[in-house]
Amino acid sequence: MTRQIELPLAVSIGEPAGIGPDILLALVASKAALPPLICFADPDQLNTRAKLLNLDLKIVQHDFAKPTANNAGELQVVPLKNQLSERPGVAETSNGAGVIEAIDSAVTAVCDGHARGVVTLPINKKSLYDAGFRHPGHTEYLGELAAHFPGQSSPVRPVMMLAGPELRAVPVTIHVPLSDVPGALTTQDIIETVTITNDDMKRRFGIAVPRIAISGLNPHAGEDGAMGTEDRDIIAPAIATLREAGVDCWGPLPADTMFHAPARARYDAAVCMYHDQALIPAKALAFDETVNVTLGLPFVRTSPDHGTAFDVAGTGKANPASTFAALRMADEMSQNFKATH
Repeated sequence: MTRQIELPLAVSIGEPAGIGPDILLALVASKAALPPLICFADPDQLNTRAKLLNLDLKIVQHDFAKPTANNAGELQVVPLKNQLSERPGVAETSNGAGVIEAIDSAVTAVCDGHARGVVTLPINKKSLYDAGFRHPGHTEYLGELAAHFPGQSSPVRPVMMLAGPELRAVPVTIHVPLSDVPGALTTQDIIETVTITNDDMKRRFGIAVPRIAISGLNPHAGEDGAMGTEDRDIIAPAIATLREAGVDCWGPLPADTMFHAPARARYDAAVCMYHDQALIPAKALAFDETVNVTLGLPFVRTSPDHGTAFDVAGTGKANPASTFAALRMADEMSQNFKATH
């Protein structure tokens, strides 16, 4: 096995009919300054897509027993047992098994010491659900896989972060209908989410004392119960407990005044109460450069913050910025983690 500094990132190919393969192939063909990586995919599918896009690169089979350095213009691939269909823009249930295998294999590579982080390219949930996948998405599935990671003795609570050059934002509740958020929000959930965010800001982002701003739920953070009691009765007690534990956090803050430039300069991460409250400012500020990061896992995981974009798959028009940022961020996070352990 190679030394830790030379270990690659493990990339799962995601939905083969989407833009994930297009972007990864284009980045490699461009000879961009990528960190070392290996991809779990179907080499035949990748070769066919590369020819369609008229990309000049070499796809070679990676050998865990004899790892080699990445060469410019060369993509090292670990072949999947399941073949993937090559029809850009056409989601097929038959691809589900291979997509899941790619995710499993990327995590296993980290577990076995062959890689130092996971980068997942976009999946199509409908295809996976039709193939029998029973998880809401990538994040929840990775949390289940992480529970079996070596040395993991406690349950894993994955936390979603959208990280861009100007904002890191974390939602406490994620894929919950807006009407259900007040009932789903608990003081304990807020404490756990902020604690995980604080811990991973230290070990993954290299920030010794993270500053965390916490939003309210209601307009004007409830105005002491005049516009809803959740801010006063649920969020404020969580913040008090966190501060007593030594976390540098404050709130609940009115969400409409948290995200302008002077406000953002005062914190390292914003923890928000629901999905759109966190993701709208993150995507508005840097849509093409924002990265989906999963905190709380025993390994680094990043993903580009976009979907499969079937409408442009196979056309060469996909923007590679978010995938490039996801690779660079996984590289930096894994180096920060190594430096602190």
